[in-house]
Amino acid sequence: MSADHPPQPDPALADRPVELLQALVRFDTTNPPGDERPCVEWVESLLSAAGFATETYAADPDRPNLVARLPGGDASPLMLYGHVDVVPTEGQDWTHPPFDAVVEDGFVWGRGTLDMKSGVAMMLAAALRAAREDTDLAGDLVVMVLSDEEAGGDHGAEFMATEHPEVFEGVEYALGEFGGFSMDLAGQRLYPIQTNEKAICWSKLTFHGPGGHASRGSRGGAMVDMAKTVRILDEERLPVHVTPSVEQMVERMAGELGGAVGDSLRDLLDPEKTDEVLDTLGDAGRMLDPLLHNTAAPTVVRGGDKENVLPAEVSLTLDCRILPGQTDEDLERELRALIPETVEFDFEVVRYEPFPSDPDLGLFDLLADTLESADPGARAVPFVLQAGTDARHLAQAGVQSYGFTPMRLPEGFDLMEMAHAADERIPTEAVGFGADRIHEVIERYDGSHVEN
Repeated sequence: MSADHPPQPDPALADRPVELLQALVRFDTTNPPGDERPCVEWVESLLSAAGFATETYAADPDRPNLVARLPGGDASPLMLYGHVDVVPTEGQDWTHPPFDAVVEDGFVWGRGTLDMKSGVAMMLAAALRAAREDTDLAGDLVVMVLSDEEAGGDHGAEFMATEHPEVFEGVEYALGEFGGFSMDLAGQRLYPIQTNEKAICWSKLTFHGPGGHASRGSRGGAMVDMAKTVRILDEERLPVHVTPSVEQMVERMAGELGGAVGDSLRDLLDPEKTDEVLDTLGDAGRMLDPLLHNTAAPTVVRGGDKENVLPAEVSLTLDCRILPGQTDEDLERELRALIPETVEFDFEVVRYEPFPSDPDLGLFDLLADTLESADPGARAVPFVLQAGTDARHLAQAGVQSYGFTPMRLPEGFDLMEMAHAADERIPTEAVGFGADRIHEVIERYDGSHVEN
């Protein structure tokens, strides 16, 4: 099987989610440029053959988005959505070619196996099974396959939300990335379900200084001020913020874990103790740290064009992520307070996409029960993602997304570290586990969970 010869539409693929994942991975949808069309067309043929009504929408014909609908009852439609573009692999050393989708040692290896073609494969398997079994759907089942998430969603979810809001009419809840995976903490297995996420606020700082001949040496100036700023951002945190979504998440985790670990987690909610406690929590602290601070990571430096000339202007691009309820103005104020007054800079917001601060948890209990019933002893908790997903675009269309691509993972498997990295891979059993859980949600969703 290859991208040139993917499997023919076959209802039995509902029972072979790993094969679905392999087919998706073998389409090279590296973004940029994306070129998601062959992959999206294959998914369309699969769902159309199963009885879904399908339609594509595109700002660029090579980068379409698919909406497939299976009719149900009068309840609010349930939406499953995911993106099929992936990040580049250039410069990475892979054990297996990243688009071969090799199955070895109990894993499917390849780019997108975690982010997020595995989630799309789970959703497709569950949707195909619902169609094959003629499931009595409370409302329509809508499957949306998107392009361009890895570059911001301009051709994908953002385009759909702004140019085709009719697609989301009546939809209250949607399942997408990034959550529902297992993690072990202090002997307790937890399943974080994403209900909220930090907002993107990409920013640029521009430093100015006297240019001149570099033979004079460098004592201050634009390049030095930029370097000082990078060092400060590397060594210091921005102020602590305990937002309602994170407080709810931490309280739920603390209650499940109990004991000294639970007490330490609750101490995170005291801003006077937060940073000290984070430094004692190891891996858990590294996960929770960005959920209690706005963050600003230096990513791009531009300045100078000749070896013997001191630049009069240097710019520093920051990948900033701000907490629910915070704004770009809050971020600028915090950066100016952190960076010494002797370092002068212009602040510019490059891209700001706010996210609603108050999630609707009306579907949370159903999702949690689905996971806890399948893995007795485990507990599901609400989760705030430090990164961004297409959920922010759906939120603008009035849809509450849940990160729900369920995976029961081996202890010590670091999903966040492996996504986007070389040798990205997922346990084969996790793909089937996720497909089963999503299918169960489709079966059990009855519309009564919707809070109007």
